Amino acid sequence: AGIASFAAYVPRWRLPLAAIAGGGREVREGGPEKAVAYFDEDSATMAVAAAANCLAGFDRQRVDGLLFASTTYPYKEKQGASLIAKALDLRRDLWTADLGGSLRAGTGALRAALDAVRAGSAANVLVVASDCRLGAPRSALERNFADGAAALLVSGEDVAAEAQASHAISDEVIDLWRTDDDPFVHSWEDRFVVERYQESLAQAVRGLLEKTGSRPADFARCAVYAPDARSHKRALGSLGFDPASGVQDALFGRLGNAGAAFSLLLFAAALEEASPGERLLLASYGDGADAFAFETGERILKLRDKRGVKWHLARRKPLLDYDKYLRTRNLQATEFDRREGGGVSATVHFRDRDEDVSFRGHRCRRCGTLQFPYQRVCYRCFAKDEFESVRLSDRTGKVMSYTFDYFAGSPDPPLIVSMIETEGGCRVQLQMTDADPKEVKLDLPVEFAFRKIHEAGGTPNYFWKCTPVR
Repeated sequence: AGIASFAAYVPRWRLPLAAIAGGGREVREGGPEKAVAYFDEDSATMAVAAAANCLAGFDRQRVDGLLFASTTYPYKEKQGASLIAKALDLRRDLWTADLGGSLRAGTGALRAALDAVRAGSAANVLVVASDCRLGAPRSALERNFADGAAALLVSGEDVAAEAQASHAISDEVIDLWRTDDDPFVHSWEDRFVVERYQESLAQAVRGLLEKTGSRPADFARCAVYAPDARSHKRALGSLGFDPASGVQDALFGRLGNAGAAFSLLLFAAALEEASPGERLLLASYGDGADAFAFETGERILKLRDKRGVKWHLARRKPLLDYDKYLRTRNLQATEFDRREGGGVSATVHFRDRDEDVSFRGHRCRRCGTLQFPYQRVCYRCFAKDEFESVRLSDRTGKVMSYTFDYFAGSPDPPLIVSMIETEGGCRVQLQMTDADPKEVKLDLPVEFAFRKIHEAGGTPNYFWKCTPVR
């Protein structure tokens, strides 16, 4: 068993760390920063984005299972993996499960997927880790925390990186925690947190080295979780790894700590730079530690065109106003939640889930006309009930018309509403996201992103938006 495909997702927006302590003033671009989700993004939407790229070129009907790891999925009692599977338009006879409660949830899902493939209970399992954690405003945790997602397709055939061994350490420690009633993560004293991290990580990595008869120098690349940049360098140095050679950059100051997705994001960054025949080490931390050893094969060269960490870091856009960041997260206690809209009926949601969540259009079997949303009569040839379902989410499109709405309830006005023509000629009215009004124009190429529309009625409501092709 091993990794057949991988991908990452990092939000486009970057918050300079200087803005956090800037007292509400805009700061100049440059210096350390972190990736932050836009107002219509959360752990579910980022997971869909990473997973869709991971499955590009792969027959989605061959996916037998989906494991979703997160500590920040919006629902407390509703499965996130089933939502992601529906958005990806996967089969219904699918094994889905959520893993949470620990920053090790991502590697826990990876190990479960590897075991399932080895045992023969599944041939291809998609592992998606995504997190969108909050530290209290202007706290040290807020400076370190970031948002992002990573996806790995675990398979028993045509793997790009074969799993050789793993080792785990479980520990009961209260270092970082958050209860159901807490919007922000809490932390114990820094020295205690770092000591527990270094001890657990060292035990897991040394156990893996002993199990495989390896030395640190045997690994060409090493992707290791860390709470901060200093702890990352110190932990690897104590284990005998050379920070100047073979150690994957922890990306503090460019990305930040992405929680349960962090170690898999760093692993994806290592995979996109790896060559055939290299050994890779992956290690994560959270109530203990996990360590894995992989070896790459020739197929790793075929995955270079994936949207990896490097691609996402390059498409950055600065968010220089800290108050604007607080508004997008609804963290200003004196302001009402501008992200809310009207509620959605659970009955309507269930009835329209193929169109709204999977973003499926319908092609007329007689004349080939593609249309959205579903309707019984073809508007071109008037054939009745002669349609086949077609997935639109993995297509591209172009802008046919657009408008800027400065009065809509958006924390980042104007709200950009557009009419999009997809590949195949289907026209859909969509909001546009991650776009500057100055770049919007007719015939602008766009792709589609799974995003939040509102959270009215206590239920996050999701649909698809368009975003410029970058």
